[in-house]
Amino acid sequence: MPDAAFETTVRVNSDPAIFGLGIRASAVPLRNQVETALQNTRGDICLDFTGLRFTTQGYMDELLGALILRYGPSVLERVAFKSCSEDVKAVIQFIANTRGRDYKQKNAGLA
Repeated sequence: MPDAAFETTVRVNSDPAIFGLGIRASAVPLRNQVETALQNTRGDICLDFTGLRFTTQGYMDELLGALILRYGPSVLERVAFKSCSEDVKAVIQFIANTRGRDYKQKNAGLA
């Protein structure tokens, strides 16, 4: 059941036995789900990281970085992050900063 404050809630990890995600390719289906929600709804999307202690930069880049490169850093205004460990928060922040800068440089003709 989605959180009341969000139109769509996507559980990043549905298996309680898994506490970390690292394979870039495994993020593609989740990114596609988020992208579909972004295109087909006007509400905000919640990425729920409950149960995860860590994720790799590659996984998060495929999930979040690709969205930032495609839609720009403003896409983050519609995406919220729930139940993130400190390690997951750090990777999200790193990817958001890096890909936000890449997007701005590309669109300024500097990349």
